Amino acid sequence: MSRPAVHTFTYAERPDLAARTGEVEDTMASFMGHGEVALRYWHLLRPELPELQLVLWDEERDAVVGHARTVPARMAEGLPGGVDDMLEAWFGEGGRPEPDVLSAMVAVVDRGRQGEGLSTHLVEAMRGLAREHGYPALVAPVRPTWKERYPLIPMERYARWTREDGLPFDPWLRVHAKLGAELLEVCPASMRIEASVAEWKEWTGLVFPDDGDYLVPGALVPVRVEAGHGVYVEPNVWMRHAA
Repeated sequence: MSRPAVHTFTYAERPDLAARTGEVEDTMASFMGHGEVALRYWHLLRPELPELQLVLWDEERDAVVGHARTVPARMAEGLPGGVDDMLEAWFGEGGRPEPDVLSAMVAVVDRGRQGEGLSTHLVEAMRGLAREHGYPALVAPVRPTWKERYPLIPMERYARWTREDGLPFDPWLRVHAKLGAELLEVCPASMRIEASVAEWKEWTGLVFPDDGDYLVPGALVPVRVEAGHGVYVEPNVWMRHAA
């Protein structure tokens, strides 16, 4: 029997493939790459924790079709604050926490390969990383993919929407649920992005002529504009997978 065409490797195992993650066409809005904390620390995941970062490779096409990032975290005293908080805790100036879980940070599948089950492949691989490194669980501040369609609905309500079969309404939450993940609680301030209205205009193509809340394509909640600056505080949903 031939091997499956799609494989996951850590950055440590295949640095040659890790160097090609730029081939993956992301589906997130461009402003998502401009959080202050993420800009300060995100680039450190590759050199400092290569054994905990994943690349998804299509062997038949020799194409990098996805990637995922994880970081050690601690939840014994309560869940972390989200993506920004975990990056700051691990790479910031304070002492690192004694990790007791592995946390997913992001999982990206190429825009042209959506619908092939590759996201499931990545989640399973992250759960496998947790197990291999001795963590009892993989937690994830999940970014629901359809929440941007309902930016005025509180995340606490949206996260509990279900289909007739009882599974989550949101496709990305549903992927995790099908793999046995438990929905824990909403992460109200996972990432903060603050910039001038000129920068927001460049990222979104919108104009912001007055103070107020604006619905921005790709944002899960409104962007608040005051005194020439726009602030976006993104909520996520904490889910937990037993490793």
